[in-house]
Parts: sequence; structure tokens; C-alpha cells
Amino acid sequence: MSHVLHRGSGQLPVAVGGERCHVIDSDGRRYLDASGGAAVSCLGHGHPRIVAAVQAQAAAMAYAHTSFFTNEPMEALADLLIEEAPAGIDKAYFVSGGSEAMEAALKLARQYFVEIGQPQRRHFIARRQSYHGNTLGALAVGGNEWRRRQFSPLLIETHHIAPCYAYRDRRDDETEAAYGRRVADELEAKILELGPETVIGFIAEPVVGATAGAVTAVPGYFERIREICDRHGVLLILDEVMCGMGRTGTLHASAQEGVAPDIMTIAKGLGGGYQPIGAMLSSRRIDDAIRAGSGAFQHGHTYLGHATACAAALAVQQTIREERLLDAVRARGRDLAQALTERFGNHAHVGDIRGRGLFMGLELVRDRAGKTPFDPALKLHARVKAEAMARGLMCYPMGGTIDGRQGDHVLIAPPYIITPDEIGELTDKLGLAVEAAIAGLPAQP
Repeated sequence: MSHVLHRGSGQLPVAVGGERCHVIDSDGRRYLDASGGAAVSCLGHGHPRIVAAVQAQAAAMAYAHTSFFTNEPMEALADLLIEEAPAGIDKAYFVSGGSEAMEAALKLARQYFVEIGQPQRRHFIARRQSYHGNTLGALAVGGNEWRRRQFSPLLIETHHIAPCYAYRDRRDDETEAAYGRRVADELEAKILELGPETVIGFIAEPVVGATAGAVTAVPGYFERIREICDRHGVLLILDEVMCGMGRTGTLHASAQEGVAPDIMTIAKGLGGGYQPIGAMLSSRRIDDAIRAGSGAFQHGHTYLGHATACAAALAVQQTIREERLLDAVRARGRDLAQALTERFGNHAHVGDIRGRGLFMGLELVRDRAGKTPFDPALKLHARVKAEAMARGLMCYPMGGTIDGRQGDHVLIAPPYIITPDEIGELTDKLGLAVEAAIAGLPAQP
């Protein structure tokens, strides 16, 4: 019996190797990584340039605490990120993952208002069916009810409005523009209800990740959100931990929405899984306020700005740039969307195919015409995962897509280096897994 406190029950295969888009277990079995783990492995596995960068930095100086020193890879990585950041973003704060990045964002946002003489601002607003991390602060602002439920007595008070989820929530008599305006205006209504002078920030994923499965907003939604935040002096905090760093075909997913945030969180594709790293990016305006006030951000972790992690991330980002992998994401994204449409577009139990670039989702339904979900007790998403693994395919199914209890989806987020042939393998194996999982369900009454 393993002495590891694993995240789930059941016997797991032992991963011992990786090669490009495949993970290899101790029995020599190969698994096509169609989800990048959890949208992490953007360059696949075993990339020689990244391995060499980690080895070189570890040999030279693996770690030095940032209360004593800065380090070269951290400074170089910050320069590279700010060079291509959204307008106004000027500072990078490096942590060990997405949840830590969101914790930093929440604390920085609060400190900013204290520094400028508005300490009464205390409320965060986010969206239902969102996910912003698993630490208590990040969990509190997130809208994943299954993850929140048992810890709710420990969570800070936060407020949630509707997601922009047109497949489920747009009325038949409503245009996309009208729908987007309606759900965006829920933010203004909530700000006015709480009192504009009490609201710190609004938090959202430009493309919703694990909780709802690659849900994109309708055109104009985020522009309206930005207008509302500006009108009431509320910070816009965009969570690009899963959807950012090239995953949707642009380095930052918000670029496709025509908005720039005040604070942004990134992780997963930042370091591609070669080292644990995330980052909070913040605007010059916020940094100027803190420098003019107390002088320093009151926050920190032991592994802040870890030199080896920053060296890995720097090599990942240089590789994405030099090998023009954003072009590859857009091209392979079109291939993936076409392949999924051909395989599942008329499938009786696939209600929606959505996403951008190499970040796609399938929503599974019992009744396509009525969009009726499967009984949550059947745990269809878990069955799909098991059937996919049995066929040598890693994908990312989840339940609770609609409201935290009902609904199932499958998230697809392969490495940026995936080939057209591997996309064919992906869709073939996924189709067999979905069909086997549904065929294995008990008969409906």
C-alpha cells in the first residue's frame, strides 16, 4: 500500500517517462496526453531544451531566498513577460502555481485600496461555475460548488453572478449581443447592491476552464465588463492560469476579448510542467500606489521567484516564441475543432462543442434536443476518463458542469506540438471512450 495521500482513490499507473505528446508508465504503456495533464504540458514531455535549462540552473545555483537576492532567470523572465503583456501591465510576481498566484492577486488588490485611502473596499465579485484555485482565498472567490461545499465555513465572504454561458443560458428570443449585455450588467447590479465604494475587484476566466469546459464569452461581454469596472473604480482581475500563455492561440486569452486587466494570474503553460511556477502580473498604477505608500507588497512565500523554476519557464517561453508555436496552436486548433465536429457534431449525446485554439470542450447530454444532462449519480465523466485511459488516452472530464451538481463535460488541451495524425488518434480514442462509457450506463427508468 502506498504511503502517499493521493488525491483520489483507486490504483494509479506509475508514470516513468514522457516523450513529446505521450506519457509512459512502468509497464511500458503509452498514453496520448490530450489534456496536457491539466492544460499544463504545453511543450509535451522531455523537451531537450527545457531539460537542459533546468539542469544548467540547478548546477549553477538552484535557489536563493528572495529576501536576500534577486536572480538572473527571474529578472529575464519578468522582462520577457512584460514585453508582451497587456497594456498597463508592468510587474511580475513569481510563485509556485495558480492558486498561489490568485492568493497574491487578492492580497495585492486589497492592499492597493488601503494604500490609496479606501480601506472600506472589502468585497470581491466573481462568477458561478468558475475556478480560481484550491487555497482558501482562491476557493472563496471561485464558483465551483463541489470544491467549495465542505469548506464553506472557512471561506471569506464573496459574491457571485452568472457566467457567460450561452449554450445553457441565452434565451431563444435573445441575440448574442443582448445576452452578453444582460449577464454583464449583473456585475453592475451587484456592485450597486453592495455599494461601489466597498468593492475591490471582479474576477473572471476569459475562457472558463475545468469547472465548465472551455466556455467562451459572447462578443462584447468583456468589453462591457471593463466599462463597468472602470465606472465604479473596481479592479478587473483576469485568471488566465489555464487558458493563457498561448493555449487559445494568442499569448494572453484576454487579447481576443479586446480588454486589458489590472491584475492577471498565469501558471500552467508558463512553465509547461517542467517546474512548478505561476505568476501574478500587475499594472504600473498599482505598483506606483504601493511604492508611494508603504513601499512594499506585504506578502511572500519561501519559493517566491525560485531560480530553477524561472529558468525552466524562461526556456519554455523562449521556445514558444522562437518556434512560432502560437501559429501552431491556431493551425492545430482549427484541425482539432474540425476533427471534433466531424466525430461528435451529430452525436446523440454531445450537446455542445466549444473552445478556442487547443482548448476545447465537449458537453455531454442525455437528450440533445432538450439539453438534458445525465443523472449526476451515474458519474459519466469518471466513466469516460476510465475508458479513455484504458485506450491509452489522457483527457480531462469533469462533472457539475451546469450548477456544481448536474452536467458532464470533457476538456481537451493537448500540447502545442501535437501533430495532425495525433489529433486523429485523439478524436478516434475519445469517441470510443465516450461511446463505451455511455453504453455501460445502467438502463434509464
